[in-house]
Amino acid sequence: MGLWTLYLKEVRRFLNVLTQTVVAPVVMSLLFLAVFTLALGRGSMSVAGIPYPVFLAPGLIIMQMLQNSFANTSSSLVIAKVQGNIVDVLMPPLSPGELVLGYVGGGMTRGLLVGFVAGLAVWPFVRYGIHDPLAIIYYAINASMMLSLLGILGGVWADKFDHIAAVTNFVIMPLSFLSGTFYSVERLPDNWVFVAHLNPFFYLIDGFRYGIIGHSDSPIWMGALIVAVVNVLLWTLTYRMMATGYKLKP
Repeated sequence: MGLWTLYLKEVRRFLNVLTQTVVAPVVMSLLFLAVFTLALGRGSMSVAGIPYPVFLAPGLIIMQMLQNSFANTSSSLVIAKVQGNIVDVLMPPLSPGELVLGYVGGGMTRGLLVGFVAGLAVWPFVRYGIHDPLAIIYYAINASMMLSLLGILGGVWADKFDHIAAVTNFVIMPLSFLSGTFYSVERLPDNWVFVAHLNPFFYLIDGFRYGIIGHSDSPIWMGALIVAVVNVLLWTLTYRMMATGYKLKP
């Protein structure tokens, strides 16, 4: 009951401002699609034989999923800490695992909802298909989970809104934009290809794109394994922070 209540609180929190949490990211995806298509995709430009708008669309969809999953959990914790009502979450007899699962569930719900709506909004302009439904589901779920966990870590660490804004602007956004969202990393110089493969966001976007258009810049099995390992590590760290009350309990 406690876990379900916490999850509903997180979901209702972002549904109460649906224009900001769902509509705005979808509009942003359409703006990115329009700008990059007009600038780069009007001619014969293609990536691995795929028209550029079709290559771009999956990256835009999952990028919004990543950013909104992070925003949901991080903003929830920072607001609760700044307003002083974090105690309302810590006082009930919820285990550390239930706290993590409740917050992650809310973040994943927002991320998946934004991704679904963005996919519907983009489709009339870019008629993409579905190559591998299992890959789409796997990477969508793991992408939303990874950024929800990162959002919890950032929200627990941050003491004020400036701190979480710094994490968003200097960590999440660069990792999202430099992960192959708008381009194929295979076009980068060899040294930068190596750097790109160190970015876990790259495997999320690459795998999700494979599920839709059937193209990937790295072996899908390797990306799936790396994503799973990163999520396990993040879950373990997040659980530990909740269990010890780091920056949450006096």
